[in-house]
Amino acid sequence: MRFTLGKQVCLLGLVLLLPALCTSQFIQSRATYYGSPDCYGTPTGACGFGEYGRIVNDGMVSGVCRLYRNGAGCGACYQVRCKNEQYCSDEGTYVVVTDYGEGDKTDFILSPRAYGKLARPEAQKVSCKYSGDNDIVIKVHEQSRYPDYLAIVILFVPDQYEITGVDLWREDCQEWRPMRRAYGVVWDMANLPGGPIKLWIHETSSAGVAYSVQSANDIPNDWKVGATYDSNVQIN
Repeated sequence: MRFTLGKQVCLLGLVLLLPALCTSQFIQSRATYYGSPDCYGTPTGACGFGEYGRIVNDGMVSGVCRLYRNGAGCGACYQVRCKNEQYCSDEGTYVVVTDYGEGDKTDFILSPRAYGKLARPEAQKVSCKYSGDNDIVIKVHEQSRYPDYLAIVILFVPDQYEITGVDLWREDCQEWRPMRRAYGVVWDMANLPGGPIKLWIHETSSAGVAYSVQSANDIPNDWKVGATYDSNVQIN
């Protein structure tokens, strides 16, 4: 989504630690927030997380602009804290990128829950903290239409990796075919083959190393819209 900044928006000075850098090199920027009736995130974010993107991390979420990177930056976690000890706690808050947004030279457009804890913040990329065993989970997107059109979101990918491609096994052709990145973290394919669905997931690490893994569990033939399926694999 593209955010329109109104009277409720207050711009703050931001210092951002770029995740690609090995040293603590900061740049000057600003942060703002978007309106929300319940102070959580939005279920219509450009990353395609849906309702999960509204409530993940207790609603401490953010839209980004240059960090979005055509959807590759979706799901990344950042620690955002204030620079002035007089006004802010040492730890600050942790946000998950769930949306795209453009502001007035801002890097982060935060949910009200996240923004309410800040004044002049600084930020750095951090490891995401999930409950459970952290297997990769495949979520069937709400826009899917059984049995002909499948759109998926891949959850719980370690933050040092970015999903660069997803292949689906075509039993009818006896070959792997690439799924299309529809937008954000949503991958889709129409005219599905019959039977259980096998996936190859391709990632690139922050060091530029390519890596691929096949889901140990197939998506069942009778998959359901909105359902989640454990891949039984982890990326370490």
